Amino acid sequence: MPPKAGKPWKTAAVAYNPPRNGAAMHKSKFYVTTPIYYVNDQPHVGHAYTTVLADVLARYHRLLGTPTFFLTGTDEHGQKVAKAAAAAGLTPQEQADKTVVRFQQLWKKLGITNDDFLRTTEARHKTVVQQMLADLYKRGEIYRAEYDGWYCVPCERFFTEKDLIEGTCPDCRRPVEKIKEANYFFRMGKYQQWLIEYIQDHPKFIQPDFRRNETLGFLRQPLNDLCISRPKSRLPWGIELPFDADYVCYVWFDALVNYISAIGYRADDATFKKWWPASVQLIGKDILTTHTVYWPTMLKACAVPLPEMVFAHGWWLTGGSKMSKTTGNVVDPMDMIERFGVDAFRYFLIAEMVMGQDASFTEDSFVRRFNADLANDLGNLLSRLVNMTTRYFEGKLPAPAEDALKGGEEKTVWDTVQAAVTTLERSVVDLRLHEGAGAAIVAVKAINRYLELKQPWTMAKQPDKAPLATTLFTAAECLRVAAGLLYPVMPEKMMVVLSSLGQTDTTPKLDELRAWGVLQPGAPLKDFGPLFPRVEKTEEASGQKSEVSQKKAQPAAKPAPEKTNVVELLDYDHFAKLDLRTAKIINAAKIEGADKLLKLEVFVGEERRQIVAGIALYYAPEKLIGKMVVIVANLKPAKIRGVESQGMLLAASKGEKLVLVTLDGELSSGAKVK
Repeated sequence: MPPKAGKPWKTAAVAYNPPRNGAAMHKSKFYVTTPIYYVNDQPHVGHAYTTVLADVLARYHRLLGTPTFFLTGTDEHGQKVAKAAAAAGLTPQEQADKTVVRFQQLWKKLGITNDDFLRTTEARHKTVVQQMLADLYKRGEIYRAEYDGWYCVPCERFFTEKDLIEGTCPDCRRPVEKIKEANYFFRMGKYQQWLIEYIQDHPKFIQPDFRRNETLGFLRQPLNDLCISRPKSRLPWGIELPFDADYVCYVWFDALVNYISAIGYRADDATFKKWWPASVQLIGKDILTTHTVYWPTMLKACAVPLPEMVFAHGWWLTGGSKMSKTTGNVVDPMDMIERFGVDAFRYFLIAEMVMGQDASFTEDSFVRRFNADLANDLGNLLSRLVNMTTRYFEGKLPAPAEDALKGGEEKTVWDTVQAAVTTLERSVVDLRLHEGAGAAIVAVKAINRYLELKQPWTMAKQPDKAPLATTLFTAAECLRVAAGLLYPVMPEKMMVVLSSLGQTDTTPKLDELRAWGVLQPGAPLKDFGPLFPRVEKTEEASGQKSEVSQKKAQPAAKPAPEKTNVVELLDYDHFAKLDLRTAKIINAAKIEGADKLLKLEVFVGEERRQIVAGIALYYAPEKLIGKMVVIVANLKPAKIRGVESQGMLLAASKGEKLVLVTLDGELSSGAKVK
């Protein structure tokens, strides 16, 4: 039987109510959209980021108890789809049906929880577009005129002479075509002054602030009317204009309407009023003008309220430049998912980019964050808790003292975790999700520090197990909250954490994150293996050729005959006196004034030790962190260069080469080597 500890535990959770961010708690609904992605595109990290961002926001608002609707989809009309279909010998609809699957499969793989996926080729959308066009035409908001100017096929947009940059498209810098034809135009220019005043009066409408200033700068120039048609003689693939069968609708006018057609505009008034206006419309900064000039003027002309916020995020860069198929520097999300897992990929996207700013995507930065935040901090914490509970309480969560939170260290770590909950709420409202994720990792680090301070492996040697029980329960309860905070970012892995802590089939709720005592003493803790196995970076993984692949193989020299070493034979009893244990290196640093020595911190089971090792000439300190090694655990402590060493690493050496003895497979630290 596990040792009893403390007084009988009351199963009712105790509410903990620090001040809350009111804006986060009193939303009547939350409607978030992504741009609809061009169906011909190959999904890349930019598409994945916007969609994961929307998914995390949606999940956080569900965590807050807010009714939530999340929309994404694909843009399936236009010249590029028609050309690709012709090249493939397909109809445009067949081409769209074939390529849309790439997005749908990726969103499923990424665990995206969209409530709707709208394709612009669906009848429900086309009907609304035609109704809007007919209404605008009837009221004189659309007129026919001759157009003489420049056209960019990839962007499917018209430009005036003054718009061009050195004779190329100002957006994609590719060649443009001279076109003269009759078309239909939306009277966008008449709304210029109204739009300027609206943006100035509603500072949160366009975010971040510098994007609002960018749009206002654009509006300092005269705003032309918007061409909203293409003649079928040049482009037959699109939504036919209801007032002229020889024309189809301009793809951008068509695409923007998806945000309202999906939620019942002109079809289901109750549903439309429930969700519109959108709370946040997420876009990339390259489509700022279409969403902050075209879209609001279209809505104004139709007497539809504007969205509460259009948020333009930055670009993912590689080598300082935007990812693009042209330069060949696109990161394939499917590849990253296969190699590192879905949740690790989602976490990196949210934690690495400050919303609104550009960020660099490199495999080095991915691996560093993976190992530091997920493998070392989060994964190691769960492993330690489960192992100690198994060792000291037969795998069942012990009951804490009733006044556990009155203890200094317990209150400190719980307050730190609760501060992370507050930061999360604020980060959701302010759209600074990297801060919310960062606060959760700060909480995880605080729990690790709490265990190091309390040293439960030392407490376990005492006859009174009550303090040990309180320590392990406190750490587990704090980890439960941290897992709840990270659940919207890493839903699959955080459910593993909660299941390991004895919670099954439960989705976190905010009130539970504010309550102490949700975990039930006596619940069995489960070991599902390493949560995030540490990634060992290879030269090939970073895109560089290894030295072996760069150089021609040299003929092997004939080995010189080796001398036979005569060693003294030992009885088994002498060997059995050695206590060889597995140990995990958690920190490594050079010792000042000693070129050959490193100071290592290792976990041997739940015990933390310091070891001095003469391996500095063979291993860089940062390359050692996370390695599982073998040590002699029962050597008497010795001082080397004034630094105490509490064990010795095992290594093999030959000539100038030295290699640490490691394990072939996964095994927790503290295991006995036989």
